[in-house]
Amino acid sequence: QVQLVESGGGSVQAGGSLRLSCAASGYPYSSYCMGWLRQAPGKEREGVAAIDSDGGTTYADSVKGRFTISQDNAKNTLYLQMNSLKPEDTAMYYCAADFTPGYSGSWCYDVFWAENFGYWGQGTQVTVSS
Repeated sequence: QVQLVESGGGSVQAGGSLRLSCAASGYPYSSYCMGWLRQAPGKEREGVAAIDSDGGTTYADSVKGRFTISQDNAKNTLYLQMNSLKPEDTAMYYCAADFTPGYSGSWCYDVFWAENFGYWGQGTQVTVSS
């Protein structure tokens, strides 16, 4: 059973940094796509960043150059380092994952932009004050 548990959210002033973590377990396959998505009150959910089992990454334009997604395979943990935070980054951040027995080049990219992840964490709140 896949489990995703986020941590690391909190409140920070604009310009500050936070690092989110997502502890994952129960991988059904070794090929995966893991991502961070967020949803602010009254707004649609949006993808933030994704990483595949080969280490390839994808970012939303709004966070490029400020956020970095990474993974520690030994710890089965996904991270999102968020720097230069802005008030508009305020949202509930969700860790999500999907798995496949056979990986093709654009699979994770397609999963991320379609938000078609099969597994989701409970979310962690990030609040950025001006």
